[in-house]
Amino acid sequence: MKPSVPLLYSIAQGSPHSGQYAPENILVDSPADQSSRWSGATHGATKQWILLRLHSLAVVKSITFGKHIKSHPCNVKEFQISVGMTEDNMTEIYRGVLKNDSTSETFAIRHTNNSSVCFPTRFVKIIPISSHSPGFHPSIWFVSMTGISDPAYIQNVQKEYDEYRETTALRLILKHLRQRRLLAPYANILERAGLRVEHPLVSDLYDAIVLRGNWDDAERLLVQMSDAGLFTEYLQSCQPHAIWQRLHGTNADGDVPCPRGGHAMCIDTARSIIYLFGGWDGQKSLDDFWAYDIKDDKWRVLCHSTSSEQNAPGARSCHKMVFDSKTGSIYVFGRLGDGDSLRPPSDARTETPAAPAVPCSEFYRYHTRGADSGKWDYLAFDTAASGGPLLIFDHQMVMDSDAQIVYVFGGRVVDNDVAVKYSGLYSYNVRLSKWKHLHPTDTSGKSIPSRFGHSMVLEPTTKTLFIFAGQRDDKYLSDMYAYDIATNTVTELFSNFTTSGGPDACFTQRAVIDPRLKELYIFCGLTRAPHAGSLTVLPSEPPNWVFRYHSQPGRWVRVLPEQQERKSRHPCQEPVPRYAHQVVYDPNTKTVFMHGGNAGITGAMERTVDGDDKQEGGKETRLDDFWRMNLVRPATKEIIRRAKFRLRQQQFREMSETVSQVKALAFLQTDVSNVVDHNDPAETELFRSLLTHLLTPQPPTVVAQKYPSEHEDSPPRKRSRPNTPEDDTEVWTNEVAIKSPMERLSINGDLLRRAADPEGEVDAERFKQRTEVFEELLGYVSSDAKQPDGCLLDMVDADCL
Repeated sequence: MKPSVPLLYSIAQGSPHSGQYAPENILVDSPADQSSRWSGATHGATKQWILLRLHSLAVVKSITFGKHIKSHPCNVKEFQISVGMTEDNMTEIYRGVLKNDSTSETFAIRHTNNSSVCFPTRFVKIIPISSHSPGFHPSIWFVSMTGISDPAYIQNVQKEYDEYRETTALRLILKHLRQRRLLAPYANILERAGLRVEHPLVSDLYDAIVLRGNWDDAERLLVQMSDAGLFTEYLQSCQPHAIWQRLHGTNADGDVPCPRGGHAMCIDTARSIIYLFGGWDGQKSLDDFWAYDIKDDKWRVLCHSTSSEQNAPGARSCHKMVFDSKTGSIYVFGRLGDGDSLRPPSDARTETPAAPAVPCSEFYRYHTRGADSGKWDYLAFDTAASGGPLLIFDHQMVMDSDAQIVYVFGGRVVDNDVAVKYSGLYSYNVRLSKWKHLHPTDTSGKSIPSRFGHSMVLEPTTKTLFIFAGQRDDKYLSDMYAYDIATNTVTELFSNFTTSGGPDACFTQRAVIDPRLKELYIFCGLTRAPHAGSLTVLPSEPPNWVFRYHSQPGRWVRVLPEQQERKSRHPCQEPVPRYAHQVVYDPNTKTVFMHGGNAGITGAMERTVDGDDKQEGGKETRLDDFWRMNLVRPATKEIIRRAKFRLRQQQFREMSETVSQVKALAFLQTDVSNVVDHNDPAETELFRSLLTHLLTPQPPTVVAQKYPSEHEDSPPRKRSRPNTPEDDTEVWTNEVAIKSPMERLSINGDLLRRAADPEGEVDAERFKQRTEVFEELLGYVSSDAKQPDGCLLDMVDADCL
């Protein structure tokens, strides 16, 4: 990928402006100049815009809005951005909100389509929607853009994008032809173009359902499609629900780690062992070290007090611990100990001795394998002295085992200074025993704002760090960044993921990643109620989320509690809301493990954990509960069941017209009923409504015939359904009063659907019904294995209106 550079542009056009505030003013960044801005000629609902023309084709990646040195009532609030190759064909790619302050804001804008194909841009249209003060003309002070403009790169992008457009257009035409039953030209174009419209199994499904009405073949094909993984994308897109199970394992003495928050955990997925160290129990920092065997459901004390061991860390909380899967080593870094002068703002503590004059940032390693198993290494007395971070707490740390590099980001600095400081991004090379201060920048030259109490996970395949949420100063954050390790660049995915359907801004939330599924699992912590200032709250329900990053910027999905999904009569096990807890994830079993944390002040919002809610009033409740969680989505057999239900609905509908009522009713009561979820009210109601096909008289059906016909002027004959068991023989006709193919094409779309079918003779209405069934089933099929979702007629409507 080529690096992003500033993009030069000129003003192409614009809506009328107010007085001297011409659009050319946005080319110059003069924040102190009151007149250096564009201002629209009107306010309110009137559409206003500025059209920018890039000096050369480019892939635009970000746009920056400069501002006046003070907040201003004319400042644009809501805005929209559209791009295109020509000014007559623009596509909206971004909607956002600007703050009414003096700080420039940069937005990462979409530069790939839904198929992840980059598109080149020549024109950029900025459309102000509202200003911060009603009644004032919207103003834009300065605009700059960055992206890729390298000619060779853009040439390849344009070629690939043009090929994508050609292919998509042809696939839409083929879809339209097949929907209109023009199967001969459909087959001819398909053969000549050498184009794959869909997976071969999907083509077979179309043949079985629409052309032949062979329901048994169709159902067998559903199983084959499932085995081929064609339903996987749909299954992953379904909203999941959580199944929690509390773990009650103990050690040989019946003990478990005591209640705590701010502790650290990591997992050895190869040996199925979870490690837990330290934390804060409400009175003191802890230094006990535990291991939990997942398979045996047993805890084991590795050390009651690491302070008494050689080269081992002392009591601490708000530290971090990572596991190196390659060597079996555990790395421990950071702390907030009893002797440190700072206290977590969310966790009041008793008075402790004064902090040392120069806090040191120690770095430790613990061996779980080999000759040194069970021993600690004191890697550094003070990492800051060797180019590493200062002493910090509530930071985040991840391990790239393949590269043997540890990454540390953020955290609040402990330096005995009243002023609050935050740490940046550092890497530690295990092989070289060397720290490095990284300075990632986004496409506008800005870096990730430092913070503490945030989340950071490593995507090992693409070598990307996802960093989001947390706290900076008095503000809880809801932004999200992706840091590309290879290029040392960062992309802002969300400036506010709450407005994009994600969780509220939060602090000390926890996150884990499943690289194979391309998903993050987020377990929220403290939030702030709207209009409550700095007051922090724990939500009454534990808000857990899935973030799917298969395409940028990604998609947020809320995790449903089990009882909402299954509507169980009895409340399901579920942990109470909490913060300062710890979670780890086993990708082999798709299981999240969560331990402890702080449930806040005991009150009405706290739900009972195993019936034990006897805490002293007004005191914070620290937890020692241990949970496992699995996300459950519909299984492939459930998708097959739903698809069979839809197929058998159509099969029954056709039987109600062609066989005796007794046979049709028997099919409804057995074959159809067998694939209905009778616990689902919607499905049950739909199943009952099918009976109307037997009770409602069926209209005569006109049946198409092949050309040429010897009876072109003969009226169509009717077919009827017998109402008694004895009348079991049906007579189908194949005559229709249509004179010529040219006349058919010139009449209307309905007659197009009566075109000759080379594979069989299905009347127009039945063809339409079966096509609808087929296209409904395509909703379960992965996007790369089926015809495009768009409609050619919709494009014609959009172009003509």
